[in-house]
Amino acid sequence: MILFLPIVTLSQCITYALANQSLIRQSLIDEDINKRDIRIALSGWYPHLEFDASLQHYVQVPMAYYPNVSDPSAPGINFPASTSNVSEGIFSASQTLYSNNLLYAARTSRELRNQAAESTENSKINTYVDVTKAFFDVLLTEEQLNVLNEDIIRLQHNYKDAFSLYQNGLTDKIDYQRTEISLSNAQAQRKSTEEALKAKYAELKQFMGVAPEKQLTISYDSSKFESEILIDTTKNLNYNNRIEYRLLLTTLNLQNSAISYYKWSFLPTLSAFYDYNAQYGNDLFSDLYNKAYPNSLFGFKLALPLFQGMNRQDNLSKAKLQYQRSRLGMDYLKSKINSEYTLALSGYISNLNELRIAKNNIIIAKDIFNTVKLQYDKGIKAYLEVIVSETDLRTAELNYLNILFRVLSSKMDLEKASGDIKIN
Repeated sequence: MILFLPIVTLSQCITYALANQSLIRQSLIDEDINKRDIRIALSGWYPHLEFDASLQHYVQVPMAYYPNVSDPSAPGINFPASTSNVSEGIFSASQTLYSNNLLYAARTSRELRNQAAESTENSKINTYVDVTKAFFDVLLTEEQLNVLNEDIIRLQHNYKDAFSLYQNGLTDKIDYQRTEISLSNAQAQRKSTEEALKAKYAELKQFMGVAPEKQLTISYDSSKFESEILIDTTKNLNYNNRIEYRLLLTTLNLQNSAISYYKWSFLPTLSAFYDYNAQYGNDLFSDLYNKAYPNSLFGFKLALPLFQGMNRQDNLSKAKLQYQRSRLGMDYLKSKINSEYTLALSGYISNLNELRIAKNNIIIAKDIFNTVKLQYDKGIKAYLEVIVSETDLRTAELNYLNILFRVLSSKMDLEKASGDIKIN
């Protein structure tokens, strides 16, 4: 558990999420469960030792019939087959020498470990993308609030000036009323943005695995924006970089092993065993353990499946069909990855171009506003043009931030589509 910090950077958010996000922690537990399953499956290769003990008392002792050896024509003789009290201690040891089940478990153990680790990596990559997008969404919403706050301060100043001019009889009330409308609209927009910011912080906490009641504030150097948005778009797509592709390859390997398993499941199971039996018996319970009558043996056991009701053939056919289905899934996945990459690349390049235009629009809008404001102060322009230019400036600044988020988001989509996100 990483110590939670109330003020965090993007890298700290990602680090915390990778250590605390519930889905990732579940994947890590699944890895541990998978390791235990493998060890359970392979435990059959180890010797199995067992000790059984019993104690019994015959209410009626069984009788054994023996022929009369001295006089074969005479009736046979009945003798007790056991003492009234019998106790046994049996120690057994067995070792599997060959088993198709155990060979299958050994062949698939590495692939099963890979599959569990790749599933965890997939969860981490998704968390990385979700946290990064949510972080920038919060950050740019805060930047939108800054823009609106600056605009409100400017409008409040303009409102005071317009109202002062009206009181002095230099203008009519329309100018300050228009300013009042613009100020009210900006304040309403700020309130909506503040509420949206709360929801976006809640989403970021969810992706990070932070408790809702904890306070969280992000920290980011806005001067790094320009360097954060650039990515190499000339690289060729490599399917092996995608974790989903590697996961499906692992699944294909496991299914291929299943085909081999069912193909050779007609082979026998061979094991060796050793038994030692310490037996005690006496009609008097107090003398039961005075003398032992031990016996022991060892040998080999061969179990050959002769007929299983077509079970092996049907399982083999099923495994082959599953493999064929996964091969078709591989073709679909490659097509899907190529489509995702093409769409992400197109979206990134398009958004990046829009960002350059939006950035230039802010420069133009600021120049227009300053010029119109100066002309209004000199009595050349009407106040309506000041309101319009001010609205255009705010719109240009907010539009730039919205496009900037789209660029950062499409960049993450492109990195994920190309498989460039690596989690250490």
